[in-house]
Amino acid sequence: MIYEKKLKKSYNNIKMLRRAVQSIKVKEYDDEELIHDEHQYIALIEDIINNGDIVKGRNGITKTVFGCAMHFSLENGKIPLLTTKKVAWKTCLKELLWFISGSTNNDLLQNQNVNIWNGNASRDFLDSRGLVKLRENDLGPVYGHQWRHFNAEYNTCDDDYDGKGVDQLSFIIKQLKNPEQCYSRRLIMSAWNPCQIDEMALPPCHVLVQFNVLPGKKLSCSLYQRSGDVGLGVPFNIASYSFLAHLIAKHCGLIAHEFIYNLGNCHIYDDHLKSLSEQIKRKPYDFPTITIKEVRNSIDDYIVGDFDIDNYQCHSQIKMNMRK
Repeated sequence: MIYEKKLKKSYNNIKMLRRAVQSIKVKEYDDEELIHDEHQYIALIEDIINNGDIVKGRNGITKTVFGCAMHFSLENGKIPLLTTKKVAWKTCLKELLWFISGSTNNDLLQNQNVNIWNGNASRDFLDSRGLVKLRENDLGPVYGHQWRHFNAEYNTCDDDYDGKGVDQLSFIIKQLKNPEQCYSRRLIMSAWNPCQIDEMALPPCHVLVQFNVLPGKKLSCSLYQRSGDVGLGVPFNIASYSFLAHLIAKHCGLIAHEFIYNLGNCHIYDDHLKSLSEQIKRKPYDFPTITIKEVRNSIDDYIVGDFDIDNYQCHSQIKMNMRK
């Protein structure tokens, strides 16, 4: 009941987010009806469609609002893979494990048939960023480098950075495994490094994550994301950091409790509007559950085969073009 009240409050916060809230045509739900976590995502889409401002940006025209927060329960193994369209969760998980490994080499993703970074790893795109010294598929010091080797001098994706920079993820895991340190309010991991932004193929969108433990060994994960492509990126980010929360909880002997998602610039590209207008007409199904089969010795040792997703029922895939 406490979680339902929190979820309804979060949903209502999204509805009230804009000054022109009276014009939002969001669906109304009876108090007796359980609000699905995914309704928060649907409400955000409706808010942007109805109240967003048109912005001509770096890579296209968008409808945009600024500021949003969503809460997703992770209790009882729940994993918020959106159900109003099919989410490619294995692709998402492979990318997350690549981040965790500290790699910035897109070859390793391509070898697993993961192509989401191809546009930003091409020769033309790297050259457009002034990164002429990087070979194709070398993304520079992006997420993995900052998570595991923060601010270590970057040369190429093929170099060995072991022991260099600050290993933020290992520090957090060490704290979480310590009963006297796990309640720390300083369990923060940043991908935003102003010193190396200009060396990256793409400045990070999901920039800051915080872990928090409450009595009962309940682990929550809160993400701040500066920029969210609501059609394509946001469903992926919800899944990715929920996977991360479940993984960290399992690895540290904790219980996954909640993922809190804070978004800055929330935008829908003009060619995604039609697809999303159709998506929000679909009724969400129950979220699936996740099982991580065993606890590995190191956070670096987990593989895709360690994760099982059960009862993922979803509507059909919706095609949208990805922007670089």
